[in-house]
Amino acid sequence: GGRSGAHGHHRREGMIQHPTAIIDAKAEIDNNVEIGPYTIIGPHVSIGTGTRIGPHVVIEPHVSIGPDCMIFQFAAIGAIPQSLKFKGEKTVVTIGRGTIIREFVTIHRGTEFGGGITEVGENCLLMNYTHIAHDCRVGKQVVFANNATLAGHIDIGDYATVGGLTAIHQFVHVGDYAFIGGKAAVVKDIPPYVISSGDRAKLHGLNSVGLKRHGFSAATLSKLKKAYRIIFRIGLTTHEAVERVKAEVEQV
Repeated sequence: GGRSGAHGHHRREGMIQHPTAIIDAKAEIDNNVEIGPYTIIGPHVSIGTGTRIGPHVVIEPHVSIGPDCMIFQFAAIGAIPQSLKFKGEKTVVTIGRGTIIREFVTIHRGTEFGGGITEVGENCLLMNYTHIAHDCRVGKQVVFANNATLAGHIDIGDYATVGGLTAIHQFVHVGDYAFIGGKAAVVKDIPPYVISSGDRAKLHGLNSVGLKRHGFSAATLSKLKKAYRIIFRIGLTTHEAVERVKAEVEQV
């Protein structure tokens, strides 16, 4: 059927909105945005063109969603943080272009203490029940499997993958292209390019499959492998290891 008026849809300012959706007059919604039944969108929400929002989604105030995103039913974005330090200050959530947010995902606004922004980059995939807490910064093309759980103030680098049922401790940094296996409890920083897994996550070598998929050359992989061995496998202090890498591994 056609979109304009068919099956109970109607257009408001160039968007395709189900009549049961509740959209605040102060929301800024671009053309060609679809909003499904019973979805609630609060004031000071901006939504970019081409984004599709399913039924029963709640988007609270001060959320900015880029173009071409897909948000599935029962997602909740922009609720106040689960932080006892939060005192009602104006903080925000930003979501980048092309990100897919699946069912029951929760993303909370930042706190003043943490910089005030919870940020998810472009072209990410957040599978069911992913939780992004206050003041987290997530890079681009990050994949979170089901029930991936981030505490507050976490940085996740570009192209990282976080396995299902994984819990990451607050203030942890996860590097670019890292892969964290399922059901890990991550209490320390995870360097870039590596695989990490285990109930208390340990390193298990380079994330070779992921790096190959992203076009890293054999020569670059070889250098990364050498650097990994020096830093993580032969018992040097971090300072000694870094000096040795600088001396022995040609810069990529």
